[in-house]
Amino acid sequence: MTLFFKSKSLLKYFLLFSLLTIFSCGDDDSDGDAFENVTQLASKTFQLFPVEDPSISGTAKFIKNSNETVTVEIQLIGTEEGNLHPAHIHFNTAAEGGDIAITLQAVEGETGFSTTTFDVLDDDTIISYEELLDFDGYINVHFSESNLEDIIAQGDIGQNELTGTTKSYALGSVDFPAISGNATFSQRVNNETLVTINLDGTPASGEHPAHIHFNTAAETGAIAYSLNTIDGTTGESKTNIDAISYNNLLDFDGYINVHLSDTNLDVLLAQGDIGQNELTGTSVTYNLSAVSDPSIMGDITFFERFNGEALAVIDIINTPNGAMHPAHIHAGSVATAPGAILFTFTPVNGDNGVSKTNVAMLDNGTSFVYNDVLTVDGYVNVHESMDNLAVLVAQGNIGANN
Repeated sequence: MTLFFKSKSLLKYFLLFSLLTIFSCGDDDSDGDAFENVTQLASKTFQLFPVEDPSISGTAKFIKNSNETVTVEIQLIGTEEGNLHPAHIHFNTAAEGGDIAITLQAVEGETGFSTTTFDVLDDDTIISYEELLDFDGYINVHFSESNLEDIIAQGDIGQNELTGTTKSYALGSVDFPAISGNATFSQRVNNETLVTINLDGTPASGEHPAHIHFNTAAETGAIAYSLNTIDGTTGESKTNIDAISYNNLLDFDGYINVHLSDTNLDVLLAQGDIGQNELTGTSVTYNLSAVSDPSIMGDITFFERFNGEALAVIDIINTPNGAMHPAHIHAGSVATAPGAILFTFTPVNGDNGVSKTNVAMLDNGTSFVYNDVLTVDGYVNVHESMDNLAVLVAQGNIGANN
């Protein structure tokens, strides 16, 4: 009898131990799921550039995780302790601006660091690491939650990332000698273009419209692409161009104009030929001697373009204000004059003594480019006026006759 009760008690203890073991094993499995071992499979780093404060810059590292999430780590230098800087991934390029796509953890001023892990956009659209690498977006890091307009760091990401390939064009002064600068074309991964204009000498608080036009500056032409307005305080403008590829833009038949204001487009601050119209740096100059008035003289310079054409610049001193002086290339030499007109220049403006003309073909339609100028049997006449072509103000041999 005693043995029976002991056996029964042992059986109860055995069953209780078995149940505890089962539940214990179940808890261990649950704990293992909660602490999943997530590993980093790949990463890509994008640059974040200074905006309001030139001492603040950094990087944004995109990390592909093994659990199909993405981690973005922002690391900035130059931030100060006690500040908390909101950060977001926005749609579009930084030059265009766009709505918030993903809200990131704020950057701590003390460390300059922020880390955010996610797998969806703010609107719950699923996003993968691979999709982010091709994302049409940019990152903004703001000064504070109450001052989002002040941006301390910014950078294009995904397909908008810059490749490092750039091309710069000079923008010379026009109506204001103190204002000049350059336009830099930067290639994006998607072969679009960031156009950055930087001018020196612009008036503070000014707003200056800018455009890419068709043709050369000497010919003038209609607006091809409107650029973002230049801030007179900084002299800077940034524009994304997606209607034409970077490679095609480098071969574009165009020029850039920067105007004084929307209400005064006739006044130009700066101007420069771009694409195939860019000057190579090769030029030739011929003297234009005085004829009817010994005080009026000058020269003509032909500048070679990358497309083989030429820019002809006539520069005459002591021309009378208000006068317009016709000018031509004639056949033959000064010694054998008069010769037939081969090419007609833009008239010389008496107010500044300057004429600028694109040289691509003769008046009869025959091709006439920079190399032809060097060998032409010709001379240049600058006349007093259309009504008095017989009176010459300046004259000189060019090409084979020089």
